Amino acid sequence: MTQIPSGASPYFEAGIYLPMLLIILEKDYLLFEQGNFKFKKPYLHLLNETKTRIEQELKKTKAYFNCNQMRLTRGNTDEFFTEYLFYYKDFMECRRYSNIRLRNFCEQLLIQYMENR
Repeated sequence: MTQIPSGASPYFEAGIYLPMLLIILEKDYLLFEQGNFKFKKPYLHLLNETKTRIEQELKKTKAYFNCNQMRLTRGNTDEFFTEYLFYYKDFMECRRYSNIRLRNFCEQLLIQYMENR
């Protein structure tokens, strides 16, 4: 039985996905910046705006971590799974996420952040 409250799970999930989204946006920004587009500014603006919103969410998540004695650590990674260690006060829980699930959920989150401007 888990000792980590269910209310903390969304924050742990945000701690996993939001940094991934920032990495994706940074790489995409470079591609758009170096690409041969007629109008770069609208795309770059959209990426910057989305990145700013994600950074704000990540800041709130980290503040929640600090207030509630929580910590997230990335564990072992193999071809199919990535392991994350959730620390909540004196408890630790290990969860394994499918790399395909991580990728697909990142894509869904990115769509949500770009649509809900």
